[in-house]
Amino acid sequence: MDEDAFEEPILELERRVESLSGMGDDVATQRKREQLEVELHAARETVFSSLTPWQKTLVARHPRRPFTLDYIRYLVDGFVEIHGDRRYADDPAIVAGFGSFRGRPVLVIGHQKGRDTKEKIFRNFGMPRPEGYRKALRAMRLAAKYRRPILTFIDTPGAYPGIGAEERGQAEAIALNLREMARLTVPIVVTVTGEGGSGGALAIGVGDRVNMLEFAVYSVISPEGCAAILWRDGSRSRDAAAAMKMTASDLLALDVADEIVPEVVGGAHVDPARQAVLLGEVLERQLAELERATPEALVASRYGRFRRIGRFTAPQAAG
Repeated sequence: MDEDAFEEPILELERRVESLSGMGDDVATQRKREQLEVELHAARETVFSSLTPWQKTLVARHPRRPFTLDYIRYLVDGFVEIHGDRRYADDPAIVAGFGSFRGRPVLVIGHQKGRDTKEKIFRNFGMPRPEGYRKALRAMRLAAKYRRPILTFIDTPGAYPGIGAEERGQAEAIALNLREMARLTVPIVVTVTGEGGSGGALAIGVGDRVNMLEFAVYSVISPEGCAAILWRDGSRSRDAAAAMKMTASDLLALDVADEIVPEVVGGAHVDPARQAVLLGEVLERQLAELERATPEALVASRYGRFRRIGRFTAPQAAG
């Protein structure tokens, strides 16, 4: 089977289950539906237990995967969104605002890709411009001022590379966020929920804890971009995905990620509400741990955490 078509057996079972939804509730139909749902669950378990890095990339990009606003709806009460960077404009590719997470007042920041064509264009496919990162930084400084923990959700192909974004200082906006997040004196918990692409992801990714959903990916470039640069052949994106070590399990081993959040069987898009509960348990536990640290200890630990990434062992001198 084509590696890109790994979900086809699952989709076929989903279609068969859906076809029974309008055929009444008699005993025979109900039993058939239950049998198909058991088969569907088993198929999801089988397929998703052995995904390749490229297939995990496709899952991370799934169009029904929950985005930041979905997690906010399930996890945050009384959310009030902040708009604009006070310099140029508002960027809908970045959502930022304050609310209550399980009794804690928090700031939530995250990428938002959009569902249908109109919303995707409005959200710029989740690719922020400089004003998006400056909006995020404005909100983070407010959170630090009022001692509010920060939760960020990463899901972007990368920062928008358009001429206007470059003219308005895309690189400077990202770099400033990295510096400022490194020294904020409140707890910061980062979660890569889907696709974490390059500096566009890292600009809201400097935290005390970095989580990744089980089928999320996080990398300096997309597999397609890597393949085009290394081999001048975009069709080798599968090879690039394997070589780049961009999956949650790879990055946990490399100490880039601190914890992997399990996904519901079949991926987060199967049951976003249940996935939010699983993520919420992790976030609550981590915030409780971080809130016991002093501001100075938080900053020192966060700095040390990122300095440790990229360790290597030098070869021993002969003799």
